[in-house]
Amino acid sequence: MTNYKTTELGKIDELINLENGKAFLHDALELTSCEISVNTVPKGFKVPFNHKHKQNEEVYIILKGEGIITVDGSAVNVKEGSAVKIMPEASRTIENTGDGEFEFICIQAKTNSLEQYGLGDAELC
Repeated sequence: MTNYKTTELGKIDELINLENGKAFLHDALELTSCEISVNTVPKGFKVPFNHKHKQNEEVYIILKGEGIITVDGSAVNVKEGSAVKIMPEASRTIENTGDGEFEFICIQAKTNSLEQYGLGDAELC
């Protein structure tokens, strides 16, 4: 047994050809602490529903393009380099408002579950 697992997503802009333009990493990498999706959506795309979570906060990291993440009715403009954290109980949706494809990563993890991070969780070996 190895202490790592890999997967190949291919080119990020080609994820648009997958169902809903998403590649989920939970199963592919056998993740145990979070869910991560890598997303590419076309111009004009909007998630046709709002959603919230029972216990997971989400972090959206925008890689390319621009859009709006609507959180509890408030529009948050995002673009390449933006990062947005959304708490579980907040209603949210996302849309591509740019002239081209919109690429982003979404990370879900249980709120208040992180105990160590950065160098606090590292040791030299």
